[in-house]
Amino acid sequence: MTDTPAVPLPRHSIARLALMGLAGTSIEWYDFFLYGIGAALVFPALYFPKSLPPAIALLASYSTFAVGFLARPVGALVFGHFGDRLGRKTTLAAALVLMGLATTLIACLPSYAVIGPLAPALLVVLRFAQGLAIGGQWGGAMLMVVENAPAHRRGFYGSFAQAGAPTGVVLANLAFLAVSALTTDQEFLTWAWRLPFFLSILLVGLGLYVHFRIEDTVAYRALERDRPAAAKPTRSPILEVLREQPRIILLAAGSFIATNVIFYILIAWSVSYATSADGLGVSRTLILTAVLIGSGIMSPALLLFGALSDRFGRRRIYMAGAALSALFAFAIFPLLATRTLLGMSIAVGGALGLTGMMYGPQAALFGELFSTRVRYSGASLGYQLGAIFGGGFAPLIATSVYAKFHSTLGIAVYLALASLVSLVSVACLAETSSVNLHGNTRTS
Repeated sequence: MTDTPAVPLPRHSIARLALMGLAGTSIEWYDFFLYGIGAALVFPALYFPKSLPPAIALLASYSTFAVGFLARPVGALVFGHFGDRLGRKTTLAAALVLMGLATTLIACLPSYAVIGPLAPALLVVLRFAQGLAIGGQWGGAMLMVVENAPAHRRGFYGSFAQAGAPTGVVLANLAFLAVSALTTDQEFLTWAWRLPFFLSILLVGLGLYVHFRIEDTVAYRALERDRPAAAKPTRSPILEVLREQPRIILLAAGSFIATNVIFYILIAWSVSYATSADGLGVSRTLILTAVLIGSGIMSPALLLFGALSDRFGRRRIYMAGAALSALFAFAIFPLLATRTLLGMSIAVGGALGLTGMMYGPQAALFGELFSTRVRYSGASLGYQLGAIFGGGFAPLIATSVYAKFHSTLGIAVYLALASLVSLVSVACLAETSSVNLHGNTRTS
């Protein structure tokens, strides 16, 4: 059945939804990225036996970090199913509440010295819950904006939901910088690191607000309106999209690999590399400030390139970002090695700015690849599969490569190859900017 367009929302309503999407994804990603910083700076010492060598404890900590990525496709399957059957807003609200509760419980988790092996086990459970939440949150937040936006501005408005990722990094780094500045190293490791995690309780309130105060999207309401009274929603949207569009899901996943690999190497692995004696040996404040500046550059870049994709097409902007990222990969580590705030900020900001050329148009691109009845499932699954093969193992791979070769050249090659995978994946997709989201037919 072909979807029928509904009356579009007024511009002020779309702007409000875009800002709400930015706020929601910012806080959600803040929670998810807090764990990445904790995995680099805190968890190796607190949640694993002190008898472990530091490098092994760090690998163990990053393994728990990866668990969140393994959970993300599961979250996409579960939340995508209910998002396509029951609507976007209720599913998004549930994902926000789950993330808020999981992160708050991490703040309350006793250390290995107190409860022994149960500490890392519970850490894994809570990280898995975070992954489930992110797996469902991105699709809901993205569709709440993209499905309501006018066709000629989907890239721009969709990029607001995308901007939540670097904004979340900024907030997470600011939180850790603040507690680092106000406490001693001993106080930071003993209790102060928990304070940023407690703030995630705000997500619970936001989730409830979305559930009770926001209408579902124009596209989903049109689908429900035009469905015959006797007809039921698709029994299994995820099975339908896997059966009908497996190639598109795999290409969507491939297109996301570069973004994830570059992003998590820069905001997670680079923190441990820069602060370790075996790496650059700089202060925690210096690298966190560089990541903060770089993420601040990425946020406006996302909005710019999302808007440009409305004018020049999704593929052209996306492929340019992948090609330039492959080249810039070889400049990142020499710039970090300057050990100066300027050089390190250029490394992180340059890499994340170019990543914004891919991540900015991505919400619109992924939304335009699938029809309304399976859009939540298809877009979420493509995104989260890419997250596993991209960001989930990136810190582990980088740590292993550096431990073996004691050189960052292999990591630069890894970043370049990931960029080429995304370049080829997007080249294999059709241009989608002229797709009608209410029926996936060309409007021009």
